[in-house]
Amino acid sequence: MLSISPKDITTPQMQAYLQGAIGPRPIAFASTVDANGKPNLSPFSFFNVFSANPPILIFSPARRVRGNTTKHTLENAKITREVVINVVNYAIVQQASLSSTEYAEGINEFVKSGLTPIPSHIVKPYRVAESPVQFECKVNEIIELGQEGGAGNLIICEVVKIHIDEAILDETGTIDQHKIDLVARMGGNWYSRANQGLFEVPKPLTTLGIGVDSIPEFIKKSEVFDGNDLGMLGNIEALPSEEEIAIFVQENFAVKGVLSSDDEQKVHLKAKEYLNNQDVLSAWKVLLAK
Repeated sequence: MLSISPKDITTPQMQAYLQGAIGPRPIAFASTVDANGKPNLSPFSFFNVFSANPPILIFSPARRVRGNTTKHTLENAKITREVVINVVNYAIVQQASLSSTEYAEGINEFVKSGLTPIPSHIVKPYRVAESPVQFECKVNEIIELGQEGGAGNLIICEVVKIHIDEAILDETGTIDQHKIDLVARMGGNWYSRANQGLFEVPKPLTTLGIGVDSIPEFIKKSEVFDGNDLGMLGNIEALPSEEEIAIFVQENFAVKGVLSSDDEQKVHLKAKEYLNNQDVLSAWKVLLAK
């Protein structure tokens, strides 16, 4: 048995042990606005429900270990005292992951992730239209757990309105756990899909994905790709060069054959094969080949 004292290891090591051992953790996909009304959207896996009367949800945006800075979500919650917590199901997990990219202040993660902002009824932050359940919340209290990198900040939220997609309800009006298809965070890049098991989503920690807004319209409008596919395509730092594309096509006879068919849907289906295998760069090469 490995026995460890927290003071004897680094914060990243401590965080890795905690996240690897304590899971699956539900995801609070938190939408906020700043003092000027600019939206922000980011997922947090230090999250759960703690009371039904009053209905209380708590999530914790930790201080960044790198640089010991605070996140925009925390800063906005302190100023406006409002947040929308959207649940994350499998259909939007790649887009939710993309929104966790450390974009500069003022960049709209709704636009970057390709998700749809819709007005809330009571609070100012927008809801995520694609999320099957959305909680409009007022912030009752924020508890700072420390001032060093890695320290959490408990945002205690009282639910003032719930929005539920009728498509996830069963015949009695209860949320069907198969239909809602929730996902949760595990350690590293791993997630858990509630009705199937483990899967992996590379986390954009050090690079800035180009975003769904930078994907050409002919790809975004394709019937072949879903939101997760677009999230994966948007989570790449730079597009392949013409030389890289040409070499790739020359070395892949199957790809060359699909391209010669001049059938756009076949090309998109081939790109989706690569996406299904987590090979985003090759998918882009197929889509951008002339």
